[in-house]
Amino acid sequence: MRLFIAILFEEPIIKSLTKLQGRWRDIGVRGRFAPEQNLHLTLAFIGEYGSAEPVMDVMDAVPFAPFSIKLDGIGNFGDTCWAGIEKNEELSKYVSRLRKTLAANNIPYDKKKFFPHITLVRKTALNCGMEELLQNQPQGEMVVKSIDLMSSTRGKNGMIYTSLGGVEAKDFRG
Repeated sequence: MRLFIAILFEEPIIKSLTKLQGRWRDIGVRGRFAPEQNLHLTLAFIGEYGSAEPVMDVMDAVPFAPFSIKLDGIGNFGDTCWAGIEKNEELSKYVSRLRKTLAANNIPYDKKKFFPHITLVRKTALNCGMEELLQNQPQGEMVVKSIDLMSSTRGKNGMIYTSLGGVEAKDFRG
């Protein structure tokens, strides 16, 4: 199984991101646009792993209180364009605890530094200037109340992401 741990978005965030993708198409951006159902924020990419159960056990062992995330800016890694997430201490601390617990349980994951972003377009070709792209910024925020374990399988028309289960936030305020 090809696994990753992610935050799935509520409808207002999805609509903001798909609206941004539509504006980019309108100004001539070409490439492989991420389908609406695949938009997510990866917290830890595990890759090929034999079973979901040990990963779910780790997720259960790393509690978190609800926290807010907010879309903030756009950018690119080579020919991949993304939307960013505003700097967020609660998110960063949760990801650090999650990754440490994965490592303590000998579950391999991609050790790249966590940089919160949502992939919007792969193999991007611009028929416009970068300044036109920057005029279109995503808007939206939400309270994260759950984290999902996802599987990724190759389908006829690209990757298919499926939630295998999740963990809910716990309100620690009493």
